[in-house]
Amino acid sequence: MTDAEYDLLDELYFVTPFRTLLDKTGLPAPELENLLRGLLEQGLVRSYWPDPDTELAYETTSFGAIARDAAYLASKEGLLQHNTR
Repeated sequence: MTDAEYDLLDELYFVTPFRTLLDKTGLPAPELENLLRGLLEQGLVRSYWPDPDTELAYETTSFGAIARDAAYLASKEGLLQHNTR
């Protein structure tokens, strides 16, 4: 896990919208999208769209279309990796 992934997981203990993550991390939007994509592919993060209660299965082909409108939450595995680093 990279330092950037670790720092991002630190913000995902609660469902957090993309825009809030931009503000909290200070990362450029494309970089944040790439980090989220990587964490989703590893199963360390879950995405929620169109509301914070509806989990959306990660699909590589549609992620780019909704990435900035979705909210994110660390998965159980993500929290375990974050806490054991």
